[in-house]
Amino acid sequence: MDMKRRIHLELRNQTPAAVRELVLDNCKSNDGKIEGLTAEFVNLEFLSLINVNLIAVSNLPKLPKLKKLELSENRIMGGLDMLAEKLPNLTHLNLSGNKLKDISTLEPLKKLDCLKSLDLFNCEVTNLNDYRESVFKLLPQLTYLDGYDRDDREAPDSDAEVDGVDEEEEDEEGEDEEDEEDEDGEEEDFDEEEDEDEDEDIEGEEDEDEVSGEEEEFGHDGEVDEDEEDEDDDEDEGEDEEESGKGEKRKRETDDEGEDD
Repeated sequence: MDMKRRIHLELRNQTPAAVRELVLDNCKSNDGKIEGLTAEFVNLEFLSLINVNLIAVSNLPKLPKLKKLELSENRIMGGLDMLAEKLPNLTHLNLSGNKLKDISTLEPLKKLDCLKSLDLFNCEVTNLNDYRESVFKLLPQLTYLDGYDRDDREAPDSDAEVDGVDEEEEDEEGEDEEDEEDEDGEEEDFDEEEDEDEDEDIEGEEDEDEVSGEEEEFGHDGEVDEDEEDEDDDEDEGEDEEESGKGEKRKRETDDEGEDD
């Protein structure tokens, strides 16, 4: 697929001004030049042209907001002068796998004041003696060369320092995580309140059971006492009857003695 058709498909009914990222990897460029890309892409921040058979970037349109440019696996030998004029805010440039042989071919990049990261993997220039020292000296604004700084410290994976798009996405993700943490905290508080309520209900039920048990015991004691009282009453009545019987017997005996007399 040629580059013009690919750009048309990538637009997906959007206007060029609405596009922030454009990936045209592995499409065909006629005569080794960029085609179909115009200055209408005024808000473009990321452009990828990996393995599109580019020889030169001379016809690159002016893209004032572009921050990342991927040009790896092409056949570019030089002609980088136009980058500073067309891409004034470029921070990340990947030229890995191109035909760059000499440090002097990188000299036009001095004018890219915002450039922080440059990748030259698999370019012949990397085989030169003191390659890293020479590039950092030539481009003092550079922070990372081939993924490492002057002290051989690796660049962060997110490349946040050189990618404004990633920074915004990270901020949004951070806000989402904070919202999720707040929601989790509220749920934990709610669960703790439910647990406390359940504990209080259980304690209340235990107290009720204890009171009921005491009442039952008290009730049984009362019944026992009543039964004992009834038995005592019965005994008293029996004694009274015995005494009254004895009295009547004595009376009859007395009466009989009177009659004998």
